[in-house]
Amino acid sequence: PVVLAAALALGASPSFAAEKYVLDPGHSQIVFTYNHLGFSTTTSMFSGFDGEIMLDEAEPANSSVSVSFPVMDMITGWDPRSEHFMSPDFFGAKEGDMVTFKSTGIEVTGDKTGLITGDLTLNGVTKSVVLDAKLNQMGEHPMANKPWAGFDATTTVSRTDYNLGKFAPFIGDEVKINISVEAMKAE
Repeated sequence: PVVLAAALALGASPSFAAEKYVLDPGHSQIVFTYNHLGFSTTTSMFSGFDGEIMLDEAEPANSSVSVSFPVMDMITGWDPRSEHFMSPDFFGAKEGDMVTFKSTGIEVTGDKTGLITGDLTLNGVTKSVVLDAKLNQMGEHPMANKPWAGFDATTTVSRTDYNLGKFAPFIGDEVKINISVEAMKAE
């Protein structure tokens, strides 16, 4: 799953190079949903993860983003579902198995929007995905008193592309991903 809208800055403030921002793990979430047998839409999430944005305000297309987190940090809201997802039916997860996203290119589509292409590695499979991203806000954080940025992004992936297709098509193969992150300028 994952992430993120690093490239989308407000515009042409003077900048000579990309500046490093780090994700605020307390305000960064990846929420994913899928259809369960046609009866419901089931939701799970990842939260509390780290990542890095190299943000070039003058040339947002030159920005980049990378994120990684343990697959076992998935939050489903129901322990039996979490255990099933980590079982051999799906991830066969063990300690240290990671989900990663690393951008490979950014297309600026508007003042605060862009398409971030990147490599998503999930369950040992790496595929290119495109995040439809937008800058929510960039400026001084009122409590932290440092530069801050917030982004949202969406994408859709296929479970079967990542060898996670158990029970497809009865349980939807299409997984919708919604990402919202905050990032602070690194010291």
